[in-house]
Amino acid sequence: MSSARIRLPASIKKGETVEVKTLITHTMESGQRRDSAGAVIPRKILNKFACTYNGKDVIRADWASAISANPYFSFYVVAAESGTLEFTWTDDDGTVTKESAKLTVA
Repeated sequence: MSSARIRLPASIKKGETVEVKTLITHTMESGQRRDSAGAVIPRKILNKFACTYNGKDVIRADWASAISANPYFSFYVVAAESGTLEFTWTDDDGTVTKESAKLTVA
């Protein structure tokens, strides 16, 4: 199971552009390696990332096998109002990891 960390600024002013930083633990197996018996290790990567802000899309990304293990991802959001950022990471096998963070605008 993957675990995610999210970092937001401690104080945010209305209309300010803030950097959102995410890090998720995941081995990201590319499907190109072999085990000790010579069998191909199946691909298992996080292939989709999405973030919503108060239910509206902020960013969506399709990832490929070149993404590193434990991927770090950052992006910017304009803080219009206090609310919730919802993060979703989807794995090749359909496993979904969700996390949320409160965005408090002063």
